[in-house]
Amino acid sequence: MSYPGLILIAVSTVGVTAAAEIPSDPLDEFLRDIDSRVERLEAENRSLRSQLYGLTSAPGRVRLPNWDEHPIEFAGRIHIDWWTFPGDSPGVNAFETGSTADTPQDRLELRRARFAAFGDLPGQMEYKLDLELSEASNPEFRDLYIGWKDIPAIGGAIRFGNQKRPYGLDHLNSSNFNVFMERPLVVQAFNRNNRRFGAQWYGVSEDEAWNWRLGGFNLDEIQDNGVYISDHYQGEIAGRLARTIGEISEPSEYLHLAVSSSFAIPDGTAAPPRAINQARFRTEPEARSTVQWLDTGMIDGANRFGLVGLECVANYGPFQFTGEHLNLWLGRESGFGPPVHFHGGYAQVAWFLTDHYQPWNRKLGTIGRVRKIGDTEACPKPFGHAWQVAVRWSYADLSDDDVLGGVGQNVTAGVNWYWTRRARMQFNCIHGDIGSHFPVDGQTEGTFTALGTRVLIDF
Repeated sequence: MSYPGLILIAVSTVGVTAAAEIPSDPLDEFLRDIDSRVERLEAENRSLRSQLYGLTSAPGRVRLPNWDEHPIEFAGRIHIDWWTFPGDSPGVNAFETGSTADTPQDRLELRRARFAAFGDLPGQMEYKLDLELSEASNPEFRDLYIGWKDIPAIGGAIRFGNQKRPYGLDHLNSSNFNVFMERPLVVQAFNRNNRRFGAQWYGVSEDEAWNWRLGGFNLDEIQDNGVYISDHYQGEIAGRLARTIGEISEPSEYLHLAVSSSFAIPDGTAAPPRAINQARFRTEPEARSTVQWLDTGMIDGANRFGLVGLECVANYGPFQFTGEHLNLWLGRESGFGPPVHFHGGYAQVAWFLTDHYQPWNRKLGTIGRVRKIGDTEACPKPFGHAWQVAVRWSYADLSDDDVLGGVGQNVTAGVNWYWTRRARMQFNCIHGDIGSHFPVDGQTEGTFTALGTRVLIDF
């Protein structure tokens, strides 16, 4: 055999032997070894963090020791406002300051500074503690409740504590998501500060087409002192039934319809040491003011009132229409005057100039956080900057018979500039008028213009 032949056989033999010793896919074996080492390092890091700090962290939440299955979650918001009143009248001056000579003053305001802790507990329980820190010398709570989730017998959840009453869509919406800086006249007048102490049932159908709330509440606001003292409980029963029409696969196209109602029994003859009669309806002018420019005052002898509200939201891509109307009928004890009727409503349109939209929360029947059209969890898109323009007409009539709380009408133009999904700047220009008001320094009517800017974030 020739030397070349021997060399070929030797090389072939070596090649076969080497092939038998080398793994079929050395890259896979190498990567598996790296993954194994990374997992060991991560486990050692978690153990070390737990020993050093007594907790482990994950994005968006903090887990306390031995609470891995029931983590505490934290959230918060900061809203900073500037308001000015370039146009006013003797009547508006009087409503704000008590004197026709003194005008409404500009203001820089920490509108909201809130911090919340919430989570789940064993036994399908939940809790939330939401603190308002805007007034450093007088912090208050907002949502403060314990609850039971996924109750089979009723198909929903029950929460007991301070929470939102189920009427006035713009109040049910989060202030982080609302289109305008302040809520409409009638919503704030009939459901001022909206949270009350009580128990409420939250439900939603399996297809999330229907959602409802039904609860019983005390009429007084106890968010500043945490207590109501009286033998007369001034109770209220309130509910809301909502329907969402639209394909879940097309989240930017939907129609929302809802009806809400309540019946309340205030203490018509309240006097010390009993609690103050809660039959009073009032609101600021959709801007930040020192006092409420529309205000019925406490209505003497009021011992019952009922409310009915209708809601509609239609969204098609970047366009959204919202309308709501509320009526309130109030009865008084004999000798205090006839029944009275207050009412109001608003209509607004909003349009994103960019490729964004405002989604709908089908479980709660409220608006959600702004998203990019076509954005999904499986295929997220960069948010970029979003621009939205909006106009709202708002009306509230709080005057009837001898009760002269005033009749207010506002038109607001707004611009929202979203830097991210959780940060934006708002610009509002409001022009309004008030009439049929009880005399203040001889004035019963007036007009005004207000400009507002807000910078806000939530986390």
